Amino acid sequence: MTAAAPEREKGKAQSAPAGKIWPANPLGRHFRLWRDIARSYRKITSFRWLVLGILVGAASGLMAVAFYAGVELSKHYVLTLWAGLSLPAPAGEKLLHAAPGLYRPWVVPLALGLIGLATGFLVKRFIPESIDSGTDGTDAMIKAFHRQEGRIPPLVPLIRGTLAVLTIGAGGSAGREGPISQIGAGIGSFLATRLKLSVRERRVLLLAGAAGGLGAIFRAPLGGALTAIEVIYREDFEAEAILPAVLSSVVAYSIFTFFFGTEPIFGIPSFSFQSVYELPFYALLAVACSATGFVYVRTFQFVKYGIFARLRDKLGLMWSIALGGLAMGTFGVLFPQVLAGGYGWLELAILGQIPAMLMLAIIVGKIVATSLTIGSGLSGGMFAPALFVGGMTGGLVGKLAGTLYPDIVREPGGYIMVGMAAFFAGVAKAPIGPLVMVSELTRGYGLLAPLMLASAICLILSRRVSLYENQVDNKFDSPAHLQDKTINILEDLKVKDFYKAGRVTVLEEGMTLKALLDVITETNELYFPVRGAEDRITGILPLQDVRKVLFEDCLFELIVVRDLARKPVFLQPEDDLYAALLKFVDTDFGQIPVLDPEDETHVLGIINREDVFRAYSRAIAEIRNSD
Repeated sequence: MTAAAPEREKGKAQSAPAGKIWPANPLGRHFRLWRDIARSYRKITSFRWLVLGILVGAASGLMAVAFYAGVELSKHYVLTLWAGLSLPAPAGEKLLHAAPGLYRPWVVPLALGLIGLATGFLVKRFIPESIDSGTDGTDAMIKAFHRQEGRIPPLVPLIRGTLAVLTIGAGGSAGREGPISQIGAGIGSFLATRLKLSVRERRVLLLAGAAGGLGAIFRAPLGGALTAIEVIYREDFEAEAILPAVLSSVVAYSIFTFFFGTEPIFGIPSFSFQSVYELPFYALLAVACSATGFVYVRTFQFVKYGIFARLRDKLGLMWSIALGGLAMGTFGVLFPQVLAGGYGWLELAILGQIPAMLMLAIIVGKIVATSLTIGSGLSGGMFAPALFVGGMTGGLVGKLAGTLYPDIVREPGGYIMVGMAAFFAGVAKAPIGPLVMVSELTRGYGLLAPLMLASAICLILSRRVSLYENQVDNKFDSPAHLQDKTINILEDLKVKDFYKAGRVTVLEEGMTLKALLDVITETNELYFPVRGAEDRITGILPLQDVRKVLFEDCLFELIVVRDLARKPVFLQPEDDLYAALLKFVDTDFGQIPVLDPEDETHVLGIINREDVFRAYSRAIAEIRNSD
């Protein structure tokens, strides 16, 4: 230590009062924290998806709370108090308790008819693009992913979601899951648009929002996330969306259960797979589910296109939907087991309190009721009715098998849970999500083996039947993945391995044209980064742009580099050469500077367009030699 050092230390000690320790600046500490977070958001993909997934999940969870409360409140008033009906509710959804009002069965068809008129008017007036959007809200979300660049107009989920609350609340045979997945997807699309994310990122956030809605409304976070990313394909799933979808689903589930508790929908005992001799019966259940699924989809398509599409052409949208609501309401009064979602009846079946013949009648009735509701154009989802029909099909098989072979089939109620997953796997081509969802609903994996077997068989037998019209086979059939049809070897090559490190001439924004000419004569470079405030790169100046004013002597002291520079374009060492190629194509530059990711004011070097072409040619040659 030099002689001056003790004096400095002594001065520091004298400048502070005795016994006083100055605290660090809290504003500076918070500023550095937010700066590090912002830098991580920009530079680390997984961190960015963490933030976006949490935001989308929080919004989707709050909307799921509002949607669920709206449905239950509507059912309480319309079906219980006004119509005087007493319908069973599953143990996890008994929110409102009241004695039924005076029996007025005409309230149900009247309410659904009026809701049909309102649906036709609002849809035709404000969101006509949603008329032919597919089977239900989930199908509309699938269409937006594949064919609309992940864009969902905000009015669509708002109007459709509100109408679904009224439709289900008045007894329409529809589910909450389709509308809430569309609402969540709309939130993801809206957030991505406001944040000016890329089309690719908007599609991922759309799926994350749908996952949040499904995970919350089912109280099954993992199953909801997996269903959202696999339902868009028949033979594939969107792997890139797994992280934000899981995060969104967990956050939405947490918010939903904060309001309504963590109890599962069904109050049922835990089931387990007890004997390998049961496997043939579960295989028979898969065959029955595939047959029922075929009838379910074909009946819906006939009612939608064979009946209501023709009525719409003759009577108009409003009156055709109103007729559908009136028909559904009348049918529901005669057969109350098909009203609304029907989870209460499903729980009774699981507990063994519904006879086999009534189960068969409910299967047929639910198929007809759902076709009248959704096929006519009323808002709601096909998800819950599909689970209902599949569960009743499984219950019918389980009850018959238990009667004939009681020593082998000891828990017929478990067949209902397996039937739910197998049926939806077959008609929706989503085997993993519903399987996990059922395991979460039963709070265990005791039925995992029969779930896997039945889902696989049903998926194979139902390969020519699809519930969702906008599904595609795999990524190569999706407009969202057109670029994946070719093998992009440039994605495996990094800029850091091909750029030329070293000194790069950087111009100041305020440099005059005269001074610029002196710089140009001393270098062979053709593209110059331009430095502005805080030493950041604010532009690129191609030499060809300077030639336009090169011989204008009168402008030498008037024009500065800022006036000639184009928008900034740069790369970082960890970027791949495919990203570099896209920037070369977009800008038509021949050179792009490479910046230090830790300090974007520091230019590490420059990469030439020819470097990318040579790397591509070399990689192709290596592939051919290896073959």
